[in-house]
Amino acid sequence: MDVIKSQLDKFVNKYNEKWFILDDPISIPHKFKKKEDIEIAGFLTSIIAWGQRKAILTKANLLMEIMDNSPYEYITQADTSNFEDLSNFVYRTFNGFDAQYFVSALREIYLTHGGLEKVFTDGYKTDNTIFSSLSYFRSVFMSYDPLQRTEKHLANVLKGSAAKRINMFLRWMVRDDNIVDFGLWKEIPKNALMIPLDVHVGRVARSMGLLERKQNDWKAVEELTSNLRKFDADDPIRYDYALFGLGVYNEKIDF
Repeated sequence: MDVIKSQLDKFVNKYNEKWFILDDPISIPHKFKKKEDIEIAGFLTSIIAWGQRKAILTKANLLMEIMDNSPYEYITQADTSNFEDLSNFVYRTFNGFDAQYFVSALREIYLTHGGLEKVFTDGYKTDNTIFSSLSYFRSVFMSYDPLQRTEKHLANVLKGSAAKRINMFLRWMVRDDNIVDFGLWKEIPKNALMIPLDVHVGRVARSMGLLERKQNDWKAVEELTSNLRKFDADDPIRYDYALFGLGVYNEKIDF
């Protein structure tokens, strides 16, 4: 395991650098300075962060343009709650109806629930787990009568989802590396974070003997995160950079 750790540490040092931001979805919230703008841009970008990274960035930038590149002001001060200018937005299976609901729900989150940080943190504090943070947030976010089709766009850990995109969003908000991740949220500790598990991360983790479970589900998230905590109990999710980078860039691992 020492050899695996040394290899992972090497690739963390390679990928957890400013250059990584340029072609990654996290580049979208990095366009902003205001905390709420960063949160909202990050959240909406993470929701559509599947598929080709170039396409994700194109559509996330379009979302920001529709919101006049002032997402917090747009969401909280728009003249209409229908957000009609989002009706033609489409990215893969996420369409205008979904976009309108997500923005309307964010409006409620900020105007009546204290914002994204508070809702995620309130859920976390029920038992100090990210599982509870994610399940509580989903219960609040989906409480404004969404279309059934819209519900699939926010992961449900109660049904075993790996919740890759929301775990990635939490990494952005919580982890304080002063390089790529923002570290804006202080009441959820970074050692509680769970690995953003996708097909690339899962494949690399299995090849390194860090994950035995075949399905990329919440149980696999727990297994892999538990093993990463053996390498760094304080900041286990920093290894997301290594596992994701090795998978996406098809790097070779030297044992």
